Amino acid sequence: MNVTKIGRLRGALGLADRRLFEQVARRSWPGADRVLPRLSTSANHGLLWFGIGAGMWAVGGVRGRRAAVRAVASLAVASATVNTLAKGAVRRERPMIDVVPVVRHLSRRPITSSFPSGHSASAAAFTMGAALESRGWGAVLVPIAGSVAFSRVYTGVHYPSDVVVGALLGMGAATVLRGPSPSRTRKPPPARPRVEAPALPEGEGLVVVVNPSSGSAPQLVEPARQIENLLPKTEVIRYDESVGPLPEVLDRAAAEAAERGGALGVCGGDGTVNAAVTPALRHGVPLLVLPGGTFNHFAADLGVETLADGCAALAAGEAVQADIGRVRRLSSALTLAPEGAPAYFLNTFSLGIYPELVRLRERWSPRIGGTAAAVLGVARILRSSRPLRAKVNGRQRSMWLLFAGNGAYRSIGVAPVRRKAMADGLLDVRVADGGRFARTRLLATALAGGLARTRVYAAARPHRLRITGLPEGTFMACDGEVVPAPSSMLIDKLPRALTVYRPADG
Repeated sequence: MNVTKIGRLRGALGLADRRLFEQVARRSWPGADRVLPRLSTSANHGLLWFGIGAGMWAVGGVRGRRAAVRAVASLAVASATVNTLAKGAVRRERPMIDVVPVVRHLSRRPITSSFPSGHSASAAAFTMGAALESRGWGAVLVPIAGSVAFSRVYTGVHYPSDVVVGALLGMGAATVLRGPSPSRTRKPPPARPRVEAPALPEGEGLVVVVNPSSGSAPQLVEPARQIENLLPKTEVIRYDESVGPLPEVLDRAAAEAAERGGALGVCGGDGTVNAAVTPALRHGVPLLVLPGGTFNHFAADLGVETLADGCAALAAGEAVQADIGRVRRLSSALTLAPEGAPAYFLNTFSLGIYPELVRLRERWSPRIGGTAAAVLGVARILRSSRPLRAKVNGRQRSMWLLFAGNGAYRSIGVAPVRRKAMADGLLDVRVADGGRFARTRLLATALAGGLARTRVYAAARPHRLRITGLPEGTFMACDGEVVPAPSSMLIDKLPRALTVYRPADG
């Protein structure tokens, strides 16, 4: 196609664009004059979407919270792409507003490039990001996003092509973000190996410990009551500190379940589930994991998104074997210490700035709230933290962060997100090095999507990991629970050690 033909094609498309814009301007839309200009203005700077995201977090349960996080992250990527790159690359004058009725005019007319529409990009990115985690939330948001996008043409600040391209860029941003951070709707292949477990249709023989303090959002029906409705013959124990430490309560529940030939159930966050591992192993009972925390990583990787999912797997006797990550103290560089119980993890083990962030958040959140405590914790760490120095498999390293995941994760980045298998025998180790300007370089490379190639980030999938020479006062986190770390440790796995209920298609 020669230059003349390209010019003619562009002219024809531009003419069609302007004619469609004028048709929208001249047509009467009942009720729209009052609604659409206000809706368009409410979406300035993403305020509408941040408000909706807060509502999703508050009332949407686990799926709503995950959908809100992915939606906001997708919006941020789309906004940065459109406002800093696309608008700078293509300069286009805003439409002539003379044909648009005055009642539709915005109080402040934008002065940036008309192409592409940033509002449409944000609306599409937020909606698609939410839909990737929850189709229900996506369906709710589609009419709102469509109305925001249309309002940009209706109020005379964009041509139709600006809106279409902006929406496509927004959907592209949400899709690209799905690569380094896979959504929960992308289910992995069915887990192996399957194993026999007691089928308890009404929960007879099941003893469930519910930790009401897990989670950060209120629920319409408390989990204990939901479990009693789904499994009427289950013994439900509502945990509180007056009945003793959580590990002891779980141990008594596991012993009782073993006597009945049943199973131990636990409803709470990942820390609560972690506390159930030792009792389940000690008494040889299968474990039923029910989501009751904020993110419920282990339950979600099992395909147990709701209490009903877990109860259905229990009723059918559907279960798999899962690996358990293990941390043992070394008395020397190569010799295991004879005393001391190992620490277990079902999701991740970490050293460095993450355990420190958790400690700061837990210290400050009772006074200023969890969100503010997390923000201040990040600021404190970025300002005053120092890299951690230790030997990893005999090699001296300076590290900002070390993650060891229980199994190979699909995500690309420092922090593991989603697993394909629960019993692959591997550790997913990711290290953020602490060399000169490493913190700045790591952040810049992460934003550019190149973590897998930068020299300040390393990843491997060994069967075991030896860490020695940790400074005194170092803390480690196992499934988000922070405890003092030994100066030398061996991290490995108990392969296929835990029988856990999992839906057949999960």
